[in-house]
Amino acid sequence: EMYPEDKRLAIYRGDICDEDFMLQLFEKERPQWVCHMAARAGVRPSIQDPFVYIHSNIRGTTHLMELSHKFGVKNFVFASSSSVYGGSKSTFFSEDENVDNPVSPYAASKKACELLAYTYHHLYNLNVSGLRFFTVYGPRGRPDMAPFKFIDRVSRGLELQQFGDGSSSRDYTYIDDIVDGVLRAIDRPHKYEMFNLGKGSGTSLKEFLDIVQSHVGKKAIIKIMPDQPGDVPYTCADVSKAYDLLGYRATVPFSEGIRRTVDWYMNDYGKNSGSCIEPETQANGMGRAPSFAEIREAVNA
Repeated sequence: EMYPEDKRLAIYRGDICDEDFMLQLFEKERPQWVCHMAARAGVRPSIQDPFVYIHSNIRGTTHLMELSHKFGVKNFVFASSSSVYGGSKSTFFSEDENVDNPVSPYAASKKACELLAYTYHHLYNLNVSGLRFFTVYGPRGRPDMAPFKFIDRVSRGLELQQFGDGSSSRDYTYIDDIVDGVLRAIDRPHKYEMFNLGKGSGTSLKEFLDIVQSHVGKKAIIKIMPDQPGDVPYTCADVSKAYDLLGYRATVPFSEGIRRTVDWYMNDYGKNSGSCIEPETQANGMGRAPSFAEIREAVNA
């Protein structure tokens, strides 16, 4: 209904690792641009089950690049991650840094995708841009990530877990800014580039919790836990390259992004305070988050 033009939109539901399904899709649709956002995300779950990350991330991405070069795709854009920087001590993480020391299977899978992307560019002149996302959050975000979990548990008066002393810091990036960066990368093909997409400034865990409590209007019940294996103490993006080559610049401050996310949460969940959300069990192979959209096998097929 949003796109009345004939054949403007077609939606398929399938597995990017399914060779027959994906080949039929490429043969039918003949895409000229590929924006590959499908992946298995999450640092801690990747330590518990690394094999699903190798399957979904490495095999899935390789399969899409193989099809893309065979079908003459003009630009291949894919999601990488700030996790590739591992325990970098840099004040701002730059694309020029050596990222050969990932500290989780998830990070290693994303680094592998970046290496394979270069191989496909070298062998077949496939234009590739990899986007290193820095802790994306916002409405309808993953329920296993801290922004949703903290807002949910503070709102319901439930205990939340704080890993470490609260000094760890992340470059939280609002979803609207990430989408802007993705669209810019699609519209501006490069031969082979990696781009940081972040806000360019960090927020400590302690400050994060203070902001959530302020916008929710309740005090958090906090249980201090040890640092988690695979977590890094600090992330902060140097976004100068994305600004120079894509015109990208984040515009949503963290406090404003949390305010928008709280508003969404209250509208979607707050009216039904008895609903069982349980974000800890709804993602990363331990059960999936509920979907807000029905996807049919094919639309306009």
